[in-house]
Amino acid sequence: MPVLPIDTYRPPIWLRNGHINTFYPYLFRRKIHHKYDRKKYITADDDFYDVDWLTKGSNQKLAILLHGLEGSSGSQYIMGTTHALSQNGYYVAAMNFRSCSGEMNLKPVMYHSGWTEDLHHFISQISVEYDEIFICGFSLGGNVTMKYCSDSVYPLCSKIKAVIGVSVPCDLKAGSLKIKEIQNRLYEQKFLESLLKKVKLKFQHFPDLMDLSKIELVKTLWDFDEYFTAPLHGFKDAEDYYDTCNSLQFLQNIKIPTLIVNALDDSFLPDSSYPYREADANESLFLMTPKYGGHVGFTTFGSSYYWIESVILDFLNKYSENS
Repeated sequence: MPVLPIDTYRPPIWLRNGHINTFYPYLFRRKIHHKYDRKKYITADDDFYDVDWLTKGSNQKLAILLHGLEGSSGSQYIMGTTHALSQNGYYVAAMNFRSCSGEMNLKPVMYHSGWTEDLHHFISQISVEYDEIFICGFSLGGNVTMKYCSDSVYPLCSKIKAVIGVSVPCDLKAGSLKIKEIQNRLYEQKFLESLLKKVKLKFQHFPDLMDLSKIELVKTLWDFDEYFTAPLHGFKDAEDYYDTCNSLQFLQNIKIPTLIVNALDDSFLPDSSYPYREADANESLFLMTPKYGGHVGFTTFGSSYYWIESVILDFLNKYSENS
């Protein structure tokens, strides 16, 4: 499908820098507080994940939101999207990946960029209650969303009408190399600080499954995936994890309306995470690559919603029979 128009996001000059646009909403966006109803879902391996619900809209259509690396239902982009969707007739279920809800999960596994098991479990649990289901994933959650809808591991519920990925690192290996660059060092260190803290907590419960001395070797996210993500989740090494879980290889299989929005000034994304060729060859895959926006940024002034939230709302409404 032809690449969609991209000239509708026009931030002020001082926001035409990917790093500033990435940081600004994280640091300065007015907090949007929701009275979520949290529900715990027990998995087949006797673990759990938490989902925060906002049920102000119609019970005919449900939007499932997936956060990024070390995010949660409280991340500003999840809160903003929840606000936009709930005000326009959607029930919202903001999933927290295992270990991300503020309560550590019970098993050695946590989550990763290809962790589709819990998303499928959740949809299987709740699909009977809704006429229409939509999925929107951000960053890591965007790769999870794309992989889930295209890798044929699980049968897709016929009620899933459309999906969206925002700032999607479709090519995980190239993305891991990209975030090693000096311009991204601060982001990488913040991620590692949070991830290594979790590993230390896990070690207290599963000392035989981890070699805590490897922490000294972890200088990059690639290192973390090599020494912890891969062995904990059954991969041979980081490269095997990236090769298995990147969604880029599966995008050709997408059959439901899908939108990927990746800003060209996103410092996290390598060239291979802009799937122009795949979008051109697939009538169900839409790609939008605005010049500005940063990584899950898209800061917007003078509007009820951020630009990306309006894009999400418009795309979902296009494929909803209940709008």
